[in-house]
Order: sequence, then structure tokens, then C-alpha cells
Amino acid sequence: MELVELKATVREFVLSNFYVADAASVTDTASLLEQGIIDSTGVLEVIGFIETTLGVIVDDSEMLPENLESIDCIARFVLRKRAAASPTQAAACDPA
Repeated sequence: MELVELKATVREFVLSNFYVADAASVTDTASLLEQGIIDSTGVLEVIGFIETTLGVIVDDSEMLPENLESIDCIARFVLRKRAAASPTQAAACDPA
């Protein structure tokens, strides 16, 4: 699954599972935490989604904002985890 497709999958999950007043405000780099879309319980839901739907295990040490802050961060985190055994690594997220 490519980055663009992963972002679309994550966006669909977020928009269908969390209250979002304005879907247009949920850009790839918008902080889901700062916008109040995802709270601490929501983070656990996102982790469950990553593990069950995207097939990536999230270690306790990886439950960090830089991995789960935005749609872009989540998608890049999943790509990094999937690429961990391969020589080509996905770029890390830079939450601006």
C-alpha cells in the first residue's frame, strides 16, 4: 500500500469513527490531538485500527505524537514499520 492510499484509508477511518465538525479541516498534517478529534481513548482506537486493519503492531514505546499526531504521521509510521525488514526505509514524519 502506497503512502497516498494509506492516507486515504486512515482519513476514512478518522472521519467515520470520530466526531469531525468540518471534514475539510482534517488535512494530512493537521494535528488530530490539538483539534480535539482524537483524545487519549481515541488514540487507543487508532492503535487498534492500525493493528487490526493495517496489520502493524504498535509497541508501547511507539505510542508517541510523532507517530500518531496526524493522518500523515500515522501513514508514514505504518510504512516505516512495514519497511523495517527491507533496506528501503520510509521517510519519518515531521509534524510541523
